[in-house]
Amino acid sequence: MNANDVLESYITDVAVRLPRKQRDDVAFELRALLTEELQARALADGRDADAAMATELLHSFGHPEVVAARYRPPLTIIDPADARGFLRATVIGLALIWCAGLLTHLWQPLQTGRDVPQALGQWWVHTVVGSLWWPGLLVVGYGGAAWVRRRWPDTSKWKPRAEDRIQGGRAAMVLGIVGVLSGVFVLLEPTWVLDICFGGRAAPAAYEALTYADGFRQRQAPWLLVLLLINVPMWLAVIVSGRWSTGMRRLETGLSLLTCAVMAWTVLDGPVFRTEVSDRTVRFCLVLIIASVLLHYGIRMFRTVRPAPSLRGMHG
Repeated sequence: MNANDVLESYITDVAVRLPRKQRDDVAFELRALLTEELQARALADGRDADAAMATELLHSFGHPEVVAARYRPPLTIIDPADARGFLRATVIGLALIWCAGLLTHLWQPLQTGRDVPQALGQWWVHTVVGSLWWPGLLVVGYGGAAWVRRRWPDTSKWKPRAEDRIQGGRAAMVLGIVGVLSGVFVLLEPTWVLDICFGGRAAPAAYEALTYADGFRQRQAPWLLVLLLINVPMWLAVIVSGRWSTGMRRLETGLSLLTCAVMAWTVLDGPVFRTEVSDRTVRFCLVLIIASVLLHYGIRMFRTVRPAPSLRGMHG
């Protein structure tokens, strides 16, 4: 990474912690300020600015969480630098817990058309009220993190991150390929798992529970198989190059969203497995996968920063 990459990484980390309406303005202002200070430092040292000089400047400027806190009204929950992250994690966590619980309690009543009010009451008592453990857990976690930062400040020093980096490194992508190939193995014939685990001596009911419905085998299964296999050469190319190019990122996004669409088609179209319990379980898992993927891309979109002055700021 060069000095400019380090600055851009820092500006992005500051800006994504701000409300969207002021994010681009602050990023534009921060870029001008840091670029000027870096040039002044390079002139004083009599050498060109490099990544090490930029990182040293940014460490003295402050951690991105602390700098972002200077631009926004502070909240009093836990630590001002953690307040918005705490609130975001609370809302997202509760929404996921409530949606998963609602789906679990309403799945059977919606199919039969009976006991929907009773199911809603059970959802309220067991899921909504019971989910209050999540904010409590976050309070403990964020409070502990704030204490660690104050006690050992060096452990939380900001580090630049390249936008095209491979999260988890090449080893994580290799494990991802192994996971995809395992999914392909199961998708081709899930009863093979019983043959491997029990040597072909599993109960007939177990084989029946893992037998696909004819409709799924003929309609959605081939599409899911192809979409899973496309990931393998794509990830191998990323492993070889050592980074995500813009084209590969777009291909990954399109492939993931297309896979989610086929999964949604699977959930809505008809049974996946012949037995009711297996079918209900796999549909629930597919819904969770779809929600997780969409949440991932929603967070990625939320974190997108394009430093530029807003029209409102220019006219003001």
